[in-house]
Amino acid sequence: MPPRTTPTERQKRLGSELRRIRTVAGMSAEFAAGLLGVDRGKISNMESGVRGISADRLCTLACNCDVTDEAYVEALVEMTQASTGWWERYRGILPQGLLDIAELEGNAVRIRGANTVHVPGMLQTSEQALAIFHAAVPALPEHEVALRLALRSERQQVITGDTAIPYVAVIHEAALRMQFGGTDVARAQLEYLLEVSERDNVTVLVLPFSHGSFPGSGQTVVYLEGRVPTLDTVQVDSSHGPTFLHAEGQLAKYRAQLDLLENLALPPEQSRDFIRELVRQL
Repeated sequence: MPPRTTPTERQKRLGSELRRIRTVAGMSAEFAAGLLGVDRGKISNMESGVRGISADRLCTLACNCDVTDEAYVEALVEMTQASTGWWERYRGILPQGLLDIAELEGNAVRIRGANTVHVPGMLQTSEQALAIFHAAVPALPEHEVALRLALRSERQQVITGDTAIPYVAVIHEAALRMQFGGTDVARAQLEYLLEVSERDNVTVLVLPFSHGSFPGSGQTVVYLEGRVPTLDTVQVDSSHGPTFLHAEGQLAKYRAQLDLLENLALPPEQSRDFIRELVRQL
C-alpha cells in the first residue's frame, strides 16, 4: 500500500490501535516487521496511519499478539478498508478536521453530546448554521460557507436518514437563548428542535440555568461510540478546530461527565415543554 500524505483521523486511530496491540503483547517493531514480511520502517508508518495495513496482516498481528476479542478484531478489519464515504467529495476543498468529524460520525453506532453556547451542529437549521459560519474570524469566503453548509446538511443524515443511529444531546439553556441570526431564526431553530426531538432515535435534554453548576461547563463535547467500546472517540471543539481523544482514561472521563449531565438535565418531555415556553417568549 502506498504511503499517505495526510492520513485521516480514522486511519491514525487504526494505527494507534496497531501500536497498542503490539506493545501490550511486548512485541518489538523488528519482530512485527519480520512477522508481517515488511521492513521496519513500514511498521512505524502503519502505526502512524501514514501507510495502510491489509486485513490479512492485521489478523496475523492480532493472532500473534493473543488478541482474543473477535468483535474488536472485526472492527479493526473494517477500518482497513479504503474510505469511500460521501465526505470524500469535499476532500481538498474543506479543512480535513471537518471531514474527520463526518467520517467518524458516519461510522459511529451512537452519538452523545453536550453543548452550552449553541445548538449542536447535528440539530441546527440551515439559517442558524449560516449565522454561525458568518461569525467566523477571519471571515470565511462565501463559497466556503456554502460548502460548509452542504457538508453540515449531509452530516445530519446520520440521525435523520434511512439508517439513522441513536443520538442524545444535552443542551444548556444558554445555547437555547442565543439568537444567532436574529429572533426569527432563533424561533425557527427552537421549533425544529421540538420537531426532531419527536424522532424515536433522537433525545434532546435541556439543562436549565436553575440547575446551577455542572461538569464541563463552557465546553462542547461529542462522544462517538464505535463498533466496540475500545474504539470510541471523543471530539472536543475549539477555535482552531476539532481535537480527538481516545485514551482509555479520557473516554472514561467523558462517559462519566455525559452520564452526570444526562441525569442532571430535564427529562425529554419536560425538555420539550421548556423549549415550547422559550418559543412563546420570543
